[in-house]
Amino acid sequence: MIFPSHCKEVGFVTGKPCGDRVYFLTLYMIREGAEGYEVLEVVQEHGGRGMMRGVTSLNPIASGKDVTVHPAPVNIHDRANLVRLATDSGHRCTIFRGLDEHTTFVCDPDLSGLLAIHIYDMVPPGRAHLSATIGELERDGLFGEFAVSFVHHIRDIRELGADVYPCRAAGFSRTLDSDAVTEGERVAGCVTGAQVLAECGVKGARREEICPLESVQEEPFIARCCRSEREGVGMYKGKFGGVVHWGATPWTVAETVKKVAAGWREHAKDRRG
Repeated sequence: MIFPSHCKEVGFVTGKPCGDRVYFLTLYMIREGAEGYEVLEVVQEHGGRGMMRGVTSLNPIASGKDVTVHPAPVNIHDRANLVRLATDSGHRCTIFRGLDEHTTFVCDPDLSGLLAIHIYDMVPPGRAHLSATIGELERDGLFGEFAVSFVHHIRDIRELGADVYPCRAAGFSRTLDSDAVTEGERVAGCVTGAQVLAECGVKGARREEICPLESVQEEPFIARCCRSEREGVGMYKGKFGGVVHWGATPWTVAETVKKVAAGWREHAKDRRG
């Protein structure tokens, strides 16, 4: 897959105001010809100086029917989405125009080039906070430079059919924060719920584990958990990933994605020796 790391590396030819010289950051060039668009690799003269530099060669990457232009402007910093769109285009090379009129392209798209991070979350209450926050940040292009994609594992705890659930805010009729629990009842809860039951002197209740962190099966992962002492990035029951608190801010979530991506790649490098 050829996917420039930044739009500043891509030049779009509309004229030759400086002859055959190119901007010093240009690594790729897009130009329109008689048979459509052409995408080329730019090899600059060795040792060139100044803002505009000479070119040694222009190496063809794709042209003609192999190249298509995505029909609508996109957020070009949402790199995972661009790879998906390029894959769906059915062409070797897809050119994208950004919302700010910058241009980039993806040639020979390969989704396997993105690191898949597994997200573990649950509903209710409301939306799956961690999963939804990551989706919003991804659409804003915040994770573009990390070359990641996300696989969302969202558990609906209503399917348990428990007698008692953790929190009235989730809309359940009987909850640990409002109602007494009797022996033999099925309680949907995590280690915090178990602690509440013990401190309230409840015996004989059957607890159904609901913590997203306890559901982790894939790595690298990010999971939501209500225990602040579990927050951070590292190993959990043999799996590498990150844990964020129940009400983690978007900034904390973004930082965790960054640390998990970097940590996993370092972790993988160490395993390869």
